[in-house]
Amino acid sequence: MLKYLLEKEFKQILRNKFLSKLIFVMPIMTIVIFPFVTNQDVQDVKLAVVDQDHSPLSERLVQKASDSGYFRLADVSPTYEEAMRSVETGDADIVFQIPQDFERDLYRDGAAQVLIAANSVNGTRGALGAQYLASVVRDYNQEIRPLSGGANTSAVAELLPDVRIRYRFNPELEYKVFMVPGLIMMLLTILGCALTALNIVGEKEAGTIEQINVSPVSKRLFILAKLMPNWIIGFIALAFGMTFGWLVHGVAPVGNLLTILLFTLVYVFVTTGIGMVISNYSDTMQQAMFVMFFFLVIMMLTSGLFTPVESMPLWMQRATAINPLQYFAGAMRLVYLKGSGFAEMLSPFGWLCGFALVFNVWAVVSYKKKS
Repeated sequence: MLKYLLEKEFKQILRNKFLSKLIFVMPIMTIVIFPFVTNQDVQDVKLAVVDQDHSPLSERLVQKASDSGYFRLADVSPTYEEAMRSVETGDADIVFQIPQDFERDLYRDGAAQVLIAANSVNGTRGALGAQYLASVVRDYNQEIRPLSGGANTSAVAELLPDVRIRYRFNPELEYKVFMVPGLIMMLLTILGCALTALNIVGEKEAGTIEQINVSPVSKRLFILAKLMPNWIIGFIALAFGMTFGWLVHGVAPVGNLLTILLFTLVYVFVTTGIGMVISNYSDTMQQAMFVMFFFLVIMMLTSGLFTPVESMPLWMQRATAINPLQYFAGAMRLVYLKGSGFAEMLSPFGWLCGFALVFNVWAVVSYKKKS
């Protein structure tokens, strides 16, 4: 009996031109396009310079900022007020003011002040741009410290520690490396929930559900036949996502592939179970879509996909404990970036197994087979 039910489900999927194309187009859009769209690396920051010293050291500082790769010299103004007009018109993002007597203060006192004023309408761009520029100034300070003539300069220099920063697990600070595992989670979530949520409710609208209701097929077998094709589609989406992530962005898992497959197996149980529960309680496809996207938007925003869960308020961090998406996204990133093994992720795996059990039992119980 299961064989014939599965044959019916696959035929329905293949006959639906929209769904059959969606299975192949969505991985391409999600993994190939989204990492470029959601990239939060700040580059090509437009810099307005106010150099009121015009000394060799001030020119060297401006040149160092321009050569850093993060900034583009967009405006050179004689006063701060004129530079601010460039910010107001959108021609500059940051004003960098070097005051008069900058070089003299460095040689005499061993220290001098500069002003960094960032346009924070775009908070991320303004804050990161200012941090990048401050980092350039700090590096420059270390370079010219031996040249300054301050009385205590050599003594202070001897006390400074030799700080060397190593970025573990993402040495190049590539945002795509952080995003691709999360986008694979988003891909599996949308496909798993959407295809399943529209399944039974589609049969309700077409009227074919009545044939199942009067048949001797048990509801457990019927639900199983509805879920199994979507489990297979989930692994197909995973294969496409990982392949495109490697070919286009050069992002490949550091850890064991079997760990990813095991977590994916449980996670597709979770997403298809959620979709089946929504489908059982919906009367139309439109209702199912609205309910599904209502919950998906909330779960994705609180899953740590775009911002770390640790950065959220404490009450929201506690609320995300019932969000299965955060456990799978965290596990994928641990395997991709750190190469973590299964033994290190027993807690998220246990949570996912619990969610899979709850939603699939709920799906069977909530389906009312009327004869």
